[in-house]
Amino acid sequence: MGRMMQKSLLSFLLTAVSLECAAVGQVTFLPNSSVLNALPNITTSTVPSNGDLNPYGVAFVPAGFPSGGTIAAGDVLVANFNASSNQQGTGTTIVSISPTGQQSLFATSKVIGVDTALGVLSGGFVLVGNIPVTYPNNVSTPGVGSLQVFDRNGNLVSTITDATFLNSPWGMTINDLGSSAQVYVSNLSGTVTRLNFLVSNSGLQLTAKVEIASGYGSQLVPAIVGIGPTGLAYDSARDILFVASTADNGIFEIENASTRTLDAGKGFEIYADTTHLHGPLGLTLGPNGNLITANGDAVNAGGTQNALVEFTEQGNYVATYQVDGGAPGAAFGLASTTWQGAVRFAAVDDDSNTITVWTLRPPAVSGTTASSGM
Repeated sequence: MGRMMQKSLLSFLLTAVSLECAAVGQVTFLPNSSVLNALPNITTSTVPSNGDLNPYGVAFVPAGFPSGGTIAAGDVLVANFNASSNQQGTGTTIVSISPTGQQSLFATSKVIGVDTALGVLSGGFVLVGNIPVTYPNNVSTPGVGSLQVFDRNGNLVSTITDATFLNSPWGMTINDLGSSAQVYVSNLSGTVTRLNFLVSNSGLQLTAKVEIASGYGSQLVPAIVGIGPTGLAYDSARDILFVASTADNGIFEIENASTRTLDAGKGFEIYADTTHLHGPLGLTLGPNGNLITANGDAVNAGGTQNALVEFTEQGNYVATYQVDGGAPGAAFGLASTTWQGAVRFAAVDDDSNTITVWTLRPPAVSGTTASSGM
């Protein structure tokens, strides 16, 4: 399906979601709404055969992704940050979860510490950041890291390194334009970078790199490696990049993200809610236009632990959903997408090493059939 049709379907779904939420007195998209509670979901292990743990990065394989590979449109990819020893930043695997919940190994990185910076291009490539962690004197120490590019069969195509623009890449979102893409990367060092690529069948060509934001809190924390800017979400309609800054315990917006050539500093803080925010990590833009973040609980401890928090782009609190009722630190990566006439939302639990995927098929489109290649 062409891009204009994709946008039309998304607009239709957003309208249907809003109407259905209004019908039951809800404005939230999180799974604790009555709209989503009755819908089927899948929960499955993210642990591959080598025992890697600590699922961080989450990304859906988008509609239009080329067929013939080991992953397909509708699959969910998860990057595991820890090895089976559970040492932080030593994991190497990306697993794939099918729409029906079957897990399989997609790729094994040649470098350790694959993390939250995970994204998939409709042109057939998977990008993942890594922060390799070493343990001199038994203290976790993150390295500069890199950005790796895999093809649809999990083969490494290229590795991008740059100590200035990719200094411990920690989070990612993509403005996918088909033959080109803008990849936004947050760095544990406290900056956000935009990488511009041309996309072809053979791989990615880096054409520009710009630091578009900086000054976010960045701190090494031995028990969890470190905290800094993490989750990113891009609103193409407004050309705004949203940044979840863990150490600052806030959500910021960067205007003119796709064309900006100058550093905006932190940008404008849109959400600083000490009641509901407790070290925001992953971030996604929901189908109803709201933002959803995952609390890591390492900052501003207290409140509901392991919570996903939904709020508007204007910074108004909407809802909270608890991922795990156990010890803090279970919530991390999350993502949302549209696929086959439905809206899907995924979140990891890195305490139980699982991922749950919820599916919302609004009544207005239920019973219709859409190609998986929309």
